[in-house]
Amino acid sequence: MSRSKIIHLDNLSLQDMLNENSELIPLLTPEDEEIINKEDIPEELPILPLRNTVLFPGVVIPITAGRDKSIQLIKDANKGNKTIGVVAQRNSEVEDPGPNDIFHTGVVAQILRVLKMPDGNTTVIIQGKKRFEINEVIQQDPYLKAKVSEAIEERHIDNKKEFDAIIDSIKELSLEVIKENPMLPSEASFAIKNIQSNSFLVNFISSNMDLSVSQKQVLLEKDSLKERALLTLKNLDKELQKLQLRNDIQSKTRSDLDKQQREYYLHQQLKTIQEELGGVSHDQELEEMKAQAKKKKWTKEVGETFDKELNRLRRMNPQMAEYGVQRNYLELLLELPWGEYSEDKFDLKKAQKILDRDHFGLEKVKERIIEHLAVLKLRGDMKSPIICLYGPPGVGKTSLGRSVAEALGRKYVRMSLGGLRDEAEIRGHRKTYIGAMPGRLIQNIKKVGTSNPVFVLDEIDKLGQSHQGDPSSAMLEVLDPEQNTEFYDNYLEVGFDLSKVLFIATANNINQIPWALRDRMEIINVTGYTIEEKVQIAKKYLLPKQLKEHGLKEEHLKLGKSQIAKVVEGYTRESGVRGLEKQVAKVVRYAAKSIAMEEEYNIELTNDDIETILGPARLERDKYENNDTAGVVTGLAWTSVGGDILFIESILSKGKGNLSITGNLGTVMKESSTIAMKYIKSNAEDFGINPEILETYDVHIHVPEGATPKDGPSAGITMLTSLVSVFTQRKVKNKIAMTGEITLRGKVLPVGGIKEKILAAKRANIKEIILCADNKKDIEEINQSYLKGLKFHYVTEMSDVIDIALTKQKVKNAKKLA
Repeated sequence: MSRSKIIHLDNLSLQDMLNENSELIPLLTPEDEEIINKEDIPEELPILPLRNTVLFPGVVIPITAGRDKSIQLIKDANKGNKTIGVVAQRNSEVEDPGPNDIFHTGVVAQILRVLKMPDGNTTVIIQGKKRFEINEVIQQDPYLKAKVSEAIEERHIDNKKEFDAIIDSIKELSLEVIKENPMLPSEASFAIKNIQSNSFLVNFISSNMDLSVSQKQVLLEKDSLKERALLTLKNLDKELQKLQLRNDIQSKTRSDLDKQQREYYLHQQLKTIQEELGGVSHDQELEEMKAQAKKKKWTKEVGETFDKELNRLRRMNPQMAEYGVQRNYLELLLELPWGEYSEDKFDLKKAQKILDRDHFGLEKVKERIIEHLAVLKLRGDMKSPIICLYGPPGVGKTSLGRSVAEALGRKYVRMSLGGLRDEAEIRGHRKTYIGAMPGRLIQNIKKVGTSNPVFVLDEIDKLGQSHQGDPSSAMLEVLDPEQNTEFYDNYLEVGFDLSKVLFIATANNINQIPWALRDRMEIINVTGYTIEEKVQIAKKYLLPKQLKEHGLKEEHLKLGKSQIAKVVEGYTRESGVRGLEKQVAKVVRYAAKSIAMEEEYNIELTNDDIETILGPARLERDKYENNDTAGVVTGLAWTSVGGDILFIESILSKGKGNLSITGNLGTVMKESSTIAMKYIKSNAEDFGINPEILETYDVHIHVPEGATPKDGPSAGITMLTSLVSVFTQRKVKNKIAMTGEITLRGKVLPVGGIKEKILAAKRANIKEIILCADNKKDIEEINQSYLKGLKFHYVTEMSDVIDIALTKQKVKNAKKLA
């Protein structure tokens, strides 16, 4: 039950008629009830929709009319028989309710009085009489009008004793609710005790309970008085329980507050006793913090923040939870290396030796690091660049950061970003939250103890997004040399200078890095290794490392270059060397087992020994297939794990010239096949193809390994060559592969990932490669020793590709196309 207020039809939320300023609570007598029951309701009634309340029979309520339709209805009714139909709105937000926006069970009401208020509004006092059902809405303007019929109330009681017990319980619970709720006036108890009619008691209490409109409407629609009384009793019991629980909580809160004050006084006494006994007091700890702060090299702003927060800590009760939070914050400020830098080493020759010692190849990366050191040496101080190393897995991007740190003489820290979805991991939480911590950047800076470490941001392309924010957007400030001088962490709440940190980000696919983030970094491509490079890496780095990890020495196992090359070609298929290291580890474990079991084995392993240890060579997928079948062409592709070859297959069948494509292809490759088909149709005679064949045969293009998703612009010329070959039944040139995109005009466009594709072609024993002429510059950048045995054809037109790739000879068992 809740307090009453004037009801606005625009915002109606009447809870009760009990107002402490009221001089009279209008109650219905049994005589009044009998008169109402004998009255007949009109067949047609003007309908007044109310927001946020339900009128019950016998109950008197005031309302304030605000809508034009409502004011007009009240004026007309007041001039006439003063009888209206009152219903509740289903949705209080509807400004102009129609027939579907109101409940169809309401109460006939009598206008008792109409008052003009000083503010110009019209206040109406109405009394509910009988329930009715709306049968049909016959008018909507200027206000709702409906045909209605009386909702007969079932008042017959089978068990009068049971019903009387229910009524008595309702009275008792009502009085308890009034007693527990200090907001209700004492007149409410008087009113409850003086109600003589059982039905009016139920209606009166139902009207005044703190229920929603839908809950009150359920009560109103109950035809049986007994059922309505039982439901009213149930709701009263719930309200009483909530009130008692609220009062218990308030009482407990007050007692907890008293307990806290008592503990404070006891603590003050304990503090005095500790000082008398010579123990460490909180004040002494605060003085130690202040002494440490004087030694810090922080800015004036940070110093002022520290002093302010320290004074705040002094005023706190050490027993409060906030005391620990505040103390942790001040300790973080003291532990961070403000203005503390490790001294850079400027011995460029030694730095070059360290980089060459730890990593084979990677010339561009090493050159960039040495350039940075050279500028740093000449200038003495500069903002550190943001370097992003991208390339396939296992080529040494992450481990390069440790070597750079050693070469510079800086501390090294690594932070993995793979799968990170919470922005607070970068920026931290506000310290007002329970369990708040600074972001991982600030935590790592605190851990290394200097403000200029080499900071490796691993797998930056794998940052995720979630409802907790976008971490990649939070990284924008971190990786901008113009902004990171004042990096703002939510926990720290003061700027921290990250401009001297050498950030090295690593990624497998730069296309997954947001453009704004990519723009802030210097992108360096770390390409895959050739077979020759992998052999050298295995011999110089991987084998000695695995021997040491397995407790063996160099004399226990020897691998020749041909044996390592066999492992590379037959048991690994990757751009990096992680898989190769695993295979080398298997070979070393074989030797370790033989030594431990005192068995004889060959220290200098042969190719047969390799097959015995590792099993038969398994990786034949990227081996070149023959050219005995028309329409099968070898293409070159770039993947996230390096270069690869793929086969485009085409076949003809009787049909109507339809094109179908399979092989789990992406949008770009599907468009390439469509462009190739349209180009052939428009230039059929130039390729020696009968145009009629194009309309009488269906074409099916397939890229094998359908379970592997494939997409990209590299397969355009391969698809066109495949289609021309299948339509002409001409042989594809032996041991040739190609890569490039096409246009509808027959132009060949350049593509990327050339080095990885060349390495894949060499692994597949390809002898000739067709490329766009614009890709010639990419070939010139590759070490010429890697290109031995390869012949390159540079083209600009598709006709050149067909002339080079297809022979004049027909395939064996060539299909006769009519």
